[in-house]
Amino acid sequence: MGEMTRWPLRRMISVALATLALFLLAALMLGGYALSRLADARATVVERIDPALQQALRLESALVDQETGVRGYALGADQGVLTPYVSGVSSQQEAVSQLHQLLPGVPSAEAELRRVVERADSWRSGYAQPTIAEIARTNQPVANQSVEEGEQYFAPVRRALDALQDNLNTAREGAAGTLDSAATTANAVLIGIAIAFALIIIGLAIGLRTAVIRPISRLAEEVRTVSRGDFAHPVEQSGPREVRELGADVNMMRERILQELSALKAAHTQLDQRSTDLERSNAELEQFAYIASHDLQEPLRKVASFCQLLERRYKRQLDERADQYIAFAVDGAKRMQILINDLLAFSRVGRVVREHVKVSCDDVLEQAIANVSYAIEQAEAAVEADPLPTVSAEVPLLTTVFQNLISNALKFRGEESPRVRITVRRAGDFWEFAVSDNGIGIDEEFAERIFVIFQRLHNKADYPGTGIGLAMCRKIIEFHGGRIWLDTTVESGSRFCFTLPVIEEDKDSDG
Repeated sequence: MGEMTRWPLRRMISVALATLALFLLAALMLGGYALSRLADARATVVERIDPALQQALRLESALVDQETGVRGYALGADQGVLTPYVSGVSSQQEAVSQLHQLLPGVPSAEAELRRVVERADSWRSGYAQPTIAEIARTNQPVANQSVEEGEQYFAPVRRALDALQDNLNTAREGAAGTLDSAATTANAVLIGIAIAFALIIIGLAIGLRTAVIRPISRLAEEVRTVSRGDFAHPVEQSGPREVRELGADVNMMRERILQELSALKAAHTQLDQRSTDLERSNAELEQFAYIASHDLQEPLRKVASFCQLLERRYKRQLDERADQYIAFAVDGAKRMQILINDLLAFSRVGRVVREHVKVSCDDVLEQAIANVSYAIEQAEAAVEADPLPTVSAEVPLLTTVFQNLISNALKFRGEESPRVRITVRRAGDFWEFAVSDNGIGIDEEFAERIFVIFQRLHNKADYPGTGIGLAMCRKIIEFHGGRIWLDTTVESGSRFCFTLPVIEEDKDSDG
């Protein structure tokens, strides 16, 4: 059995099937032989000897009828008494014909039958037919002495019939014994086949359980041990080749998991360290934001204020170059203030978290338009929008997105009056917004660059700004679980698209 457990599972199954096939073939041959022998013995008794006995009785009856008819005719000379003789001759011929068909294979019975036929023929030719002819000629009964001679003529026929009957009874006893023996043999063979089949099935079941099921169960238990978290537990490899290969694969997977866990622990340690560094960096950023919003703003305001005082007091009293220098200083201080405010706003996105609320984008857009209403009026712009959905968002941040996109459309306008169109459509679990304008447009090569902080495509003298607006929009949209991009398929103007998640109530109602 130990050597068998090293076999491949395919070979085990093939051996089991071959064993069953050989057993079934042997069982069919033995069972077929026993049943064929039983059928032959039964056919000998039922289809040959028993019908032969019946025909022998019929032959005896026919010969007795002949003898009785001839004797009655001899005593009474009555023609009607000969009827049993005539019918007996016909019955004898039929019985003999049937016996000739049934007795082949029983030589002694065939010899007795020939003897009966010969003696019956001798009786008819030697006594019956001459007696009938004599009475028909004289129309007178014969003497009693003649009748007694007829009985003596018929005595050998009786002895031959008795011998035939005895022979057939002996043959039937032998055939019945053969039939009983064949039945006993068939029963023994069938019982033996059933016992052998049961033993083979039990043996195969025990063998398969020992060689296949037990190793698989053991492997399953060890895999469950590993799956429960004991990755250091080695998986034993036993059983058929496929099971051992599977155990080896599980061991390799376990070792790989151990390696990955080790690497993961190291990564977690490094991540914890980086998280600590990040928390410290965030704390420093908080401190920087505080300093930028208070300590840096005050010197800038002071510089800007004194530069403006110099400009008002000494304007046209100094040379033209001095006035220009003062204007540069005032403009730089103002732009520095705007840049610091924009940086503060950018850093607060996602860091200063307010509660998300359900808000109508129509209301948010209305507030954004109100915030830039003066610029819209100055540019003689028109802002149109489809009915917008309700989303979950921080209202000030979402207002900033619409406000920045509309402001860009007003800033980068062409020769015609600005036209801003805001549309929305459902795209699975997201709302897809689009803000289109008829401005100067953006080349496809700058589709990603425009969302990078401080990246400008134009001179600040032509288009004022810090280059932080679209970076702010991307950070706000991604903070809300969406994305924003430039649609590069439009042929004129610009078209910015962004997505926001559909709120759960709308998902449920659609389902």
